[in-house]
Amino acid sequence: MAIFSFKGHIPVIHESSFVHPLAAVIGNVIIGKNCYVGPSAVIRGDWGEIILEDGVNVQENCTVHMFPGKSIRFAESAHIGHGAVIHGANLGRNCLIGMNSVIMDDAEIGDECIVGAMSFVKAEAVFDPRSLIVGNPAKKIKEVSDEMIAWKTAGTKLYQQLPTDCHETMSEVEPLREIPANRPVQEDFYKTLQEMKKN
Repeated sequence: MAIFSFKGHIPVIHESSFVHPLAAVIGNVIIGKNCYVGPSAVIRGDWGEIILEDGVNVQENCTVHMFPGKSIRFAESAHIGHGAVIHGANLGRNCLIGMNSVIMDDAEIGDECIVGAMSFVKAEAVFDPRSLIVGNPAKKIKEVSDEMIAWKTAGTKLYQQLPTDCHETMSEVEPLREIPANRPVQEDFYKTLQEMKKN
């Protein structure tokens, strides 16, 4: 792991969480239980405090930062998709931030909100719980349904199991030079929301 102290602040990471060796966690960062931080993610608490409550995942290529003196919190089970940028915003419990979204300073994303991929949430925007938020600038287009939040929650549970799986099975290896005859097949155990709606 690339874990760095900054001006006397040393990150605090619960032992059940997994921070990928190619991720960077810097300074005043607190990471709770069963969190996952993916490769090339940067959680930069050099100018302020960043708190990840239990069960949060910050996926590959995400950036988390803020203006000086701020404290930001990602509440329990917040789910930050690949490539998202969170700059000085607070995220509610069990919310989903879509891939490549940008959430700006002092924005408040309520509990169980879903922010669509590639959305831009303006500074100081506030969204009530269970808002489906999309666009540039992002706007609420409807309420998050029970079906949507059940699907999101199930997906986040996969990421909450991932730290244990990484601790137990992930290791750096040399690549194989040929495909083995007995190469295992991976299960199809989680459907996209669109696939679920078709059934």
